[in-house]
Amino acid sequence: MEVKISSEFIKLDQLLKFANIVSSGGEAKLVISEGMVKLNGEVETRRGKKIHPGDEVEFEGEIYRIV
Repeated sequence: MEVKISSEFIKLDQLLKFANIVSSGGEAKLVISEGMVKLNGEVETRRGKKIHPGDEVEFEGEIYRIV
């Protein structure tokens, strides 16, 4: 699935909310801190990590390509 952003980057927790992957900031913080989110194939636990176009975020087996 592609997620289009209109800025240079978006923070990981904001991306999860923006793409409706999670329903709240608290849920985003929880799933990131528990290691349930991968960035480009690697587990990412920093919710403020900058996500850029071309990156791939994976959650619950679904891959989201940032464009």
